[in-house]
Amino acid sequence: MNKQFLSVMLVASLALLGCNQSTGNGQITGNDPVTKSGVALSETGKVIQMNKAMFIDKVYNYEESPEKWIFKSDKPVIIDFYADWCGPCKKIAPIMAQLAEEYKDQVIIYKVDTDKERELAQVFGIRSIPSILFVPVEGQPQMTMGALPKTEFEKMIKNILIAPAGGTSQNIK
Repeated sequence: MNKQFLSVMLVASLALLGCNQSTGNGQITGNDPVTKSGVALSETGKVIQMNKAMFIDKVYNYEESPEKWIFKSDKPVIIDFYADWCGPCKKIAPIMAQLAEEYKDQVIIYKVDTDKERELAQVFGIRSIPSILFVPVEGQPQMTMGALPKTEFEKMIKNILIAPAGGTSQNIK
């Protein structure tokens, strides 16, 4: 497997802070017109609930390409792995909503309910929630865990997802 992808998987599997979680499988449907990124126009500037089918269609098809990360979106994304019962997850939900509005033209923010999406949680080795996956258009995704303040998420967005051309992104600690 690709070393960078394995690194992401290792970081995700080492996540021991936050909430423990259990998972299942859900489904979302929609008929709104979509943007070039595949995001419904009515959802621009909002956190979008994501399931496995959406993930495979809009982010990465791990079933077809398990050894190589092939990102499908033309915009960077943030994926918030959460559960409704998780206190720290509830703490960052309004922050993610604010970021979705503030960065609506630059970043797409999804959320994955680990109680409904067991397979996605397992693919990323989610053991602790909230776990936040930052996926730049070019390069490898990076994971962070825990309920961080908004200023930290903003730094990560700027450093990892929308770094100036020729700039360098920084690894998440």
